[in-house]
Parts: sequence; structure tokens; C-alpha cells
Amino acid sequence: MEPQEEFITTEEVEQEIVPTVEAEQDAPMDIGEESDDDAMGNEDEEDNLEVDMSNNSHTYFDKHTDSVFSIGHHPSLPLVCTGGGDNVTHLWTSHSQPPKFAGTLTGYGESVISCSFTCEGSFLITADMSGKVLVHMSQKGGAQWTLASQMQEVEEIVWLKAHPTIARTFAFGATDGSVWCYQVNEQDGSLEQLMSGFVHQEDCSMGEFINIDKGENTLELVTCSLDSTIVAWNCFTGQQLFKITQAEIKGLNAPWISLSLAPTTLTKGNSGVVACGSNNGLLAVINCNSNGAVLQLSTVIELKPEQDELDASIESISWSSKFSLMAIGLVCGEILLYDTSSWRVRHKFILDDSVTKLMFDNDDLFVSSINGKVYQFNARTGQEKFACVGHGMGVLDFIVLHPAADAGAEEKRKIITAGDEGVSLVFEVPN
Repeated sequence: MEPQEEFITTEEVEQEIVPTVEAEQDAPMDIGEESDDDAMGNEDEEDNLEVDMSNNSHTYFDKHTDSVFSIGHHPSLPLVCTGGGDNVTHLWTSHSQPPKFAGTLTGYGESVISCSFTCEGSFLITADMSGKVLVHMSQKGGAQWTLASQMQEVEEIVWLKAHPTIARTFAFGATDGSVWCYQVNEQDGSLEQLMSGFVHQEDCSMGEFINIDKGENTLELVTCSLDSTIVAWNCFTGQQLFKITQAEIKGLNAPWISLSLAPTTLTKGNSGVVACGSNNGLLAVINCNSNGAVLQLSTVIELKPEQDELDASIESISWSSKFSLMAIGLVCGEILLYDTSSWRVRHKFILDDSVTKLMFDNDDLFVSSINGKVYQFNARTGQEKFACVGHGMGVLDFIVLHPAADAGAEEKRKIITAGDEGVSLVFEVPN
């Protein structure tokens, strides 16, 4: 199919929404028994800096001494892992107030940029910016985590992901363009390399496992790069399934930086459709199960003369599993909500700072920003429902936790953040 390229113009946007500032009004702190003003970034009274001390968080974790870059949660235990610029990973509980400290993992050479529990929960895979991967094994039902193996194949890791359905399996990409996939030995935690690929010529910026519903005999991965290429791999054989170059995207320069897999509820059971976003505003939708056919190609924003080139960067992409919707978030603070049946923009949200992450959850779209907030929007109407406030600096990552199946009606969803000032806040979503 010939890809469609188009510009999204203001006239094509059905509704433009600027979030309200209701949630920014001063609110009493609710972070446990001690206020711990220093940890929350309070300033001395004699300073003339105006500090917004609004905080509607439920509790917090503040043992990191530098930015928190990544956050993960165990698939079955109330256990959070956070990795930071202080070269450590902390483990702490998500069900108690305040959180209980559960241990520190060390041995990194640089900032910890990824924390991923394997899907069965037996191992924790973490990676740092020096290219080091550490594998920790669960002991005593997850009460302790022991270093089982480590490796350092590349100079710097950009991303790492555990497979969502195949046990003890993960992949990562590096600044030299290389792609790696490993499986952890169940008995001793040793590492078996399944594949390494050296096709990308610049940073391998993101990767997604595809066809994850096909069982353990299918292990496929799609990766993208700053060199405008998108490659799919068979991780068992190392074989290249397809490669998209500039020729397949009308010769356009597309430094790809974001990837997201569409849910099968939107694709009539096809578990190989992905959206890929570049740092110059190009969005491609690709059918990986049709030899990498480009289904849709569009430039999502026309920059104004005063805007920086990177304002068009597509930082995050998320698909709804409930509605025919896909959202993208840009450095300029714009969020575009697409109707995937027509590829028209249904809503446009405008934040006052860069978007860092998007996540659909049930009827909602959650959005984190460098402005220090996480917003909850109604995915269908585009209206803001709630804003998580309390960070003095940007929110770099977040997770959404659902109440346990046997929890009471009073139990609410939680948002747990990774903050640039070294603090993780826990919010209860009121609706």
C-alpha cells in the first residue's frame, strides 16, 4: 500500500484543549508523618525564589540522590524498582505508606536508565549508560535480590525491555546501533545470547517485541535508529525480517526515537502493527507482518519560525486497547489524539512544557511532563480529570498500578513517578 503523507493542520483538529490550573492551587501535604521539606525541594524563606508547594501526592520515596530516570514494578509483588543518576537501583514497596525500603543494588558504572522485571517475576534486569547489564535473581519469594550475572558488550545502552510474555527474555539497543537479545537461565541466572544485530549505523533508539501472542516459539523484535532505518528481527535466528530505509519513506530524513505496538483489538488480530516517531515530527505506521509495509506516513506539526527544530520531536506514542485512538506527545508540549480509523486528529492538548510519556489506561490517557505534573485526561472527550502535582522538576517516567482483584471499593489506581529531582511520588487517582 502506498503510504499517505500529510501535514496535520489546525483546521483538521476537532478540538484543542489547554489543561486547567485547578490542580495547581495550594493543597496540604499528605506524604506521611513527616513533612521532610528538604527532600521535597523547599527553599529557605529568605530566598526570593517563588516556589509552588502544591502537592496532592499520597506518599513518597526519596532515597535517590540524583535524578530518577526509570521505574518498574514487579508483575505480582508490591515491589517497585527505580534507577537513577546516582548509579544505584533502589527497591521499595508500593502498598505501604510510607513505602518500605527493600534494598539497594550497586555495581553500576553510570546512571541506571532501565529497570525491568522479567514477565514471570524471577529476575530483575537493569542497565546503565556505561553499557553494563546486571541480572538479579529473586530470593525468599522476592524479599531479597541477589546478583546472578552481568555483562558489558557495548559502550552505552539506550533502551532495554523484558519480553512481556516469554519468561526470562530481554533485548536492548546501543549507541553504536547494535541490537541484542538474551535469555536468562532459570537455575543460576546465567545469560545465553540469542542474537546480536549490526544493521543500524547510528544509535538504536528504541525497540518493541512484536507478535507477543504467538507463544514461546515466536520471538520477534522491531527496532529503530537515528539513521532513519527500522528493522525487524527473528531473535532466535538473528535473521532480518525486513528493513525500512529512507527510500521506503519517500526519501525523508527520519531520526526515529519512539516506537509503540498497537493492541490486537485495533488491528483485527494483527499483533505486528507499530507506530514509529522521529525527532523531526515524522510519524509512520507499519505492518511488520506484511514485510514492513508503511500504512501511514505523516508530518505531525508545522513548526513556527520561532520554534526550535526539536520541538517537533515525538517523545512518546501510546495506543488505546479500548477505543480506536492513538496519542503522540511532542517536545513542544502538544499531544495529538488520533482516530485510528481515519487518521484524523480528534483532540489536541497543549501543555506548557515537553511531554515525556503517554499511557492509555481504561478510559483515560495519562501524560507526564517536564513541568513536573502527570495529567489524567478522559480519552474520549479530551477533558482533564485530574493532575498529579508535587514535583519541583520534570517527571521522567511513571507507572500505573491497579488495585488487587480482591481489594475493596475504596482502593484506587496509583500513579508512581520518577522525578528529575530524585524523588518518586505516589498518587492516588480519584476516579
